[in-house]
Amino acid sequence: MSKIISDKAVERRQYWVEEIRKLSGNFSNDTEKLEKELEEEINKNGTPALLDHLRLCGNIPESYGHDTSEEKLYSKYTDCLLSLTYAAIGLKSFVLKERADAADVEAFAKEYSFVADAKAFRLSRTAKNQKDFKVQAMQGWKRGKPYAMVVCPIYQLPTSSSQIYQQATTQNVCVFTYSHLALLLAYSEAEGQTKAEQLLMKIFETVKALNPSKNATDYWLAINKTILSFSKKIEPFWNTEKGVATESIAIAKEEALTFLAQEREKIMRMSHKEALNELIRVHKIENRIKTINSISDNGLFTLN
Repeated sequence: MSKIISDKAVERRQYWVEEIRKLSGNFSNDTEKLEKELEEEINKNGTPALLDHLRLCGNIPESYGHDTSEEKLYSKYTDCLLSLTYAAIGLKSFVLKERADAADVEAFAKEYSFVADAKAFRLSRTAKNQKDFKVQAMQGWKRGKPYAMVVCPIYQLPTSSSQIYQQATTQNVCVFTYSHLALLLAYSEAEGQTKAEQLLMKIFETVKALNPSKNATDYWLAINKTILSFSKKIEPFWNTEKGVATESIAIAKEEALTFLAQEREKIMRMSHKEALNELIRVHKIENRIKTINSISDNGLFTLN
């Protein structure tokens, strides 16, 4: 079976991981440079480039230090991707400049509007608190808008029971994935922006109509059925993104494990004193490798 995610897409990912590292330093100025460069790339290369980004953006690079300027700028990078994707399917969208107590993205369709937030996680992160997904916070950040959306990497979402689904269905916040968003983008490119806008509205209405529940299966069955029943022409895009979901995990794991292997080799080549000092900083490498190796396809795309 041929690969869906091309080598060029992986190279694009590698370029942006390094570009964000180079840009980081002055958050305000860096954000403007990032937005401008990303927008120029998408304008030049179109939907295929945007799909490349969406399919591989869900994991924060292990090479970025915790709470560093690179990590903060990466978060802004994912917000920019959301805004560019909404624009590509026909909405007006922009990334908000304010940082505290507000959603990061606003989007306006012809008949509705919403706020959105992009989430990304390290593969090596073990416990993810419900607050990490900001579902409850999004309710307060609607600022009068009827809908809200939190976009997450598909392989990091709970698959059984979770408070985030209770919060989503109680407070009318759509928990979505980059995989589903990529599908919506591909469908828009093929069938037109108007239909994509209508489908997105259907998805928001589906979440609004759900009975409050912690059950992940009930939530994703409703979302997936809404998408698949909207048009028979969606199925090919669905099958593509289902394959992509599996490939993206493998690529993300390879990226993370390669970096950690290089870190371990660097330590092994150090003097005793250097190694002791470095050990204090990187002593969690083995646990991080174990966590990354445990990541697998959670099957959310098979619920239809």
